[in-house]
Amino acid sequence: MTTDSKSAPDFVAPHVRGLPKSGIRDFFDIVVGRKDVISLGIGEPDFQTPWHIRERTIEAVERGATRYTSNLGTPELRQALAAYMRDSFHAEYDWQHEILVTVGVSEAFDLAMRAVLSPGDEVLYHEPCFVAYAPLIRMAHGVPVPVETFRKDDFRLTVEELEKKITPRTRVLLLNFPNNPTGATLDRSDTEALADFAIRHNLLVVSDEVYSELTYEGGRHSMAAIPRLRDRLIFLNGFSKAWSMTGFRLGYACAPAPLIDAMMKIHQYGMMCASSISQTAGLEALRHGDAAIAEMRDAYHLRRNFIVASLNEMGLDCFMPRGAFYVFPSIQSTGLSSKEFALRLLNECNVACVPGEAFGACGEGFLRCSYATGMTQLKEAMERMEKFVSALVR
Repeated sequence: MTTDSKSAPDFVAPHVRGLPKSGIRDFFDIVVGRKDVISLGIGEPDFQTPWHIRERTIEAVERGATRYTSNLGTPELRQALAAYMRDSFHAEYDWQHEILVTVGVSEAFDLAMRAVLSPGDEVLYHEPCFVAYAPLIRMAHGVPVPVETFRKDDFRLTVEELEKKITPRTRVLLLNFPNNPTGATLDRSDTEALADFAIRHNLLVVSDEVYSELTYEGGRHSMAAIPRLRDRLIFLNGFSKAWSMTGFRLGYACAPAPLIDAMMKIHQYGMMCASSISQTAGLEALRHGDAAIAEMRDAYHLRRNFIVASLNEMGLDCFMPRGAFYVFPSIQSTGLSSKEFALRLLNECNVACVPGEAFGACGEGFLRCSYATGMTQLKEAMERMEKFVSALVR
């Protein structure tokens, strides 16, 4: 019997104890309770979930459709997802064995990592990136290996940079385009080159395409549309961004049956199934939600053009993103770090943005601004920011 006495922190697993808190949420704890703050920080659509989707959700509750579903998801939703993948991505998936409905895309990514990684396996991923990737890789006992993307390339991922980081332990290539936080997209030559890289090095590709419906120019070029990649691809998507359904927590994964089966085993023990009510809402979105997507995409397109022009006019270099609802301007000309800039902008002007450092080391010197807010607030935020920047560079 040991005589050492443990306190609560001692019971936390070392690999969890060392995880950083989300740079986004940590920063926005500062915002809570402040008045007159215009937030350009949270990656959440400002539109209401379309009424027909909410109405169908209410109907589901009223008729008592609130029970467990299949671990994989309802047959109706998986059939609709298979049709959506065929029509929108030119990809064929068997709804019975190759589609798993999850509690958001984050759960789908977590399941993918835990299903395929062994301790010490390396995952190549590009930065700047969504804040959850590296922590979830670590919690699956993998090793996250960041690959830098650059402003000169409009933050597109290049095979040249990937080749510098490949090792015998590399197992997975993780992609996120359209990208959070930069809004970067890939063209056909990019996706083909990345597919060739993955095949050449015998890698599994995990492609998070949750912003795929929010693409403005150049067309949508999905990794799922490359037939030779099919046997080594886990495709992730969800309903939060395209249909403004963030609170429904509904995502899905498409992959060959052995990979979906492995992910489902973890899902069934940890989560059982996605909410039956959310799955009803997702089915309605797929069946009748095209008009809502188009309306929101058109509004984002106008806002994007406005905010990019405004930032460049005030002297903050900002490339024109072709997807998602973020811009990623450089603030290097101000001489401030990204965190200093964001804190001063919040404290002095009541405009909240996210420091680029939250998205990886190469995000330093940049700022993430979301244009998922109304044009009136967006114009006011740009006026405040312009005054702030002008005062800095005098």
